[in-house]
Amino acid sequence: MPSERPIRNILFIMCDQLRFDYLGCAGHPHIRTPNIDALAARGVRFTNAYCQSPVCGASRMSFYTGRYVSSHGASWNGVPLKVGEMTMGDYLRPLGMAATLVGKTHMRADTEGMERLGIAPDSIIGVRVAECGFDPFNRDDGLHPVGPDGRYDPNLPRYEDYLREKGYPGDYGWQDWANGVAAEGGEIGNGFAMRHAPQPARVREEDSETPYMTRRAMEFIEEAGENRWCLHLSFIKPHWPYIAPAPYHAMYGEEHVIPLARSDGERQNPHPVYRAFMENRIGKSFARDEVREAVIPVYMGLISQIDDQLGLLFAFLEQRGLAQETLVVFTSDHGDYLGDHWLGEKDLFHDPSVKVPLIIADPRPSADGTRGTTHAALVETIDLLPSFLDAAGGDSEGQKHRLEGRSLMPLLRGEAVSWRQYAISEYDYGLGGAAPKLDVAPLQARLFMITDGRWKYIHAPGFRPLLFDLATDPQEFRDLGDDPEFAGECARLQAALAEWGLRTSQRTTRSEAQIAKMRGASDRKGILLGIYDESEVPAELWSRPVAKPPS
Repeated sequence: MPSERPIRNILFIMCDQLRFDYLGCAGHPHIRTPNIDALAARGVRFTNAYCQSPVCGASRMSFYTGRYVSSHGASWNGVPLKVGEMTMGDYLRPLGMAATLVGKTHMRADTEGMERLGIAPDSIIGVRVAECGFDPFNRDDGLHPVGPDGRYDPNLPRYEDYLREKGYPGDYGWQDWANGVAAEGGEIGNGFAMRHAPQPARVREEDSETPYMTRRAMEFIEEAGENRWCLHLSFIKPHWPYIAPAPYHAMYGEEHVIPLARSDGERQNPHPVYRAFMENRIGKSFARDEVREAVIPVYMGLISQIDDQLGLLFAFLEQRGLAQETLVVFTSDHGDYLGDHWLGEKDLFHDPSVKVPLIIADPRPSADGTRGTTHAALVETIDLLPSFLDAAGGDSEGQKHRLEGRSLMPLLRGEAVSWRQYAISEYDYGLGGAAPKLDVAPLQARLFMITDGRWKYIHAPGFRPLLFDLATDPQEFRDLGDDPEFAGECARLQAALAEWGLRTSQRTTRSEAQIAKMRGASDRKGILLGIYDESEVPAELWSRPVAKPPS
């Protein structure tokens, strides 16, 4: 690897539920994202980036650990990341770089494990274990509705306090102001009712969630001074509720909604798991034209609001002389179907759900040759942590026993390197409604996707596979998994997935170099197995006088 100065800072920006194709630089014909487009012009945009699971919690835990879902075990929202998993801060702090959070992680702490090990939740170690390894400057998962059984998230966010300080009355500012609208008869329309999406949020734009989080990021950078940092700015939009403040609620209209990617053929004898998701409440809702026409313009407006705030943040870095010292990464945890394939939300493996936007801008001279380019390599989101480690002056190769991703730094430098042949994603549907509907036990409710860029194969234990030819069917309308003509492709990809499944993923306490050094070490400490007489090994291994072998 060429010798170059370590990057001083890392700005790790993540949106929530942002599709890979809803950016101007990704070819969307209507959406306005000039600041993100400018970031792509000074960096590399990866066009085949896949998340490790198309659901918030599991995907994010893979980002933060650099490990596949079946390795770290936090397979769905609310499943704790077990104590002992190394996370981003554990890799970066030894290099003198802080790891700080502003926004969402969807982390669920392993409180049982912490209690078993005697880790105090309010200690520095306890906080970091509970926060994906980050020091939380402002943790806010952006999920604060209230129902008959109380709050979804019992931890009141600082954002609620902020709204009260700004003069918004009541104890439920997130629900009633940031994600509520003025409804008929003076009532408050709840943002979860998507008919309200075209109406502006009751909150002023400058007090809505995205500007609030951007200002918190700026505050952290100001306070950090000369210290090195990795700041994870994790926006909670354009994730539902699909409510935007004025003027973003009306920035786009029905005429800006791109055509659906779905076909009637998809509903003819669909795979049982696919059918279960099409028939759930979300799928049925997003199959309705009025839902899509209400939601998608607002979804686009929320993206443009993020872009405008990033423009302010990038200018802030420039003004403080930090732009040339900061690696900027822009991505999302997963996508959003928005009605494509008769689905809403995420959860399955069509591209609108499992592919993510990924832009990396490295200001160092070594990346000058790739600025403004796209790269079609099969990238996995677990590649970001080893990339950060290398950029910060560490050695990701020395951590391969833990990190299952690959550093993208060589690709940013334009180097010709041997790259992976497949990308993998996993999904645990045991915690949702599909598994009981299909009479599938939780431990069997697993889906595995593998793609080589041409073919996408999905293994569904207990059912037939799914297969898509992305060359002849880029919109993934025709499932070939039960077509005998393509049995060979299924077998090939199933074998590749099985080989991946046999990887060594849990030996995380010894590196490859340490393993090599351990070989033969016991001989030199008196453990001499398989010896018949003393002459069979060097005399020096007998550190004390020994009997001479018979003549």
